[in-house]
Amino acid sequence: MDQASLVRGRPLRAWQHRRMTEARDPRQVVQRLLEGIAAGPTPALADLYDADAVVELPFARPGGLRLEGRAAIRDHFARAAQAPMRLVPVDVRLHPTVDPEVVVAEYDYEGTATTTGRSFVVSNVQIVHVRDGRIVASRDFHDHAVMAAAVRAGEAG
Repeated sequence: MDQASLVRGRPLRAWQHRRMTEARDPRQVVQRLLEGIAAGPTPALADLYDADAVVELPFARPGGLRLEGRAAIRDHFARAAQAPMRLVPVDVRLHPTVDPEVVVAEYDYEGTATTTGRSFVVSNVQIVHVRDGRIVASRDFHDHAVMAAAVRAGEAG
């Protein structure tokens, strides 16, 4: 994906079917992850992660959520694929850090509850550690409560 795809206010391009492991640069790996989410999460997104990767989602539920290993991450993406919502990352900003393996991703999800068409916006920050073209660790700060409320509001109405 080129830099033009990251212009503020513009969604990322749809997922292009190419080998996910081709990207070596940490920002490219994070871009591929966000492209995959925009196209609709699938278990195949776990291929962007190292076999022993750890993903922490501190706001996912009370006490947070910790995924350990590619198999757990694959299961997580399989569940996400069944969720009644569509998420498109917009206003993406990828910040390099003093550690060349770490990227901070800031973006908003423009979301839609697929059962009702109800829309919502959620701000996100991810701190992603990429080594040798694979995500080895990630701390993902998403407002899961807003996403759940949008789906519940649609179920109630």
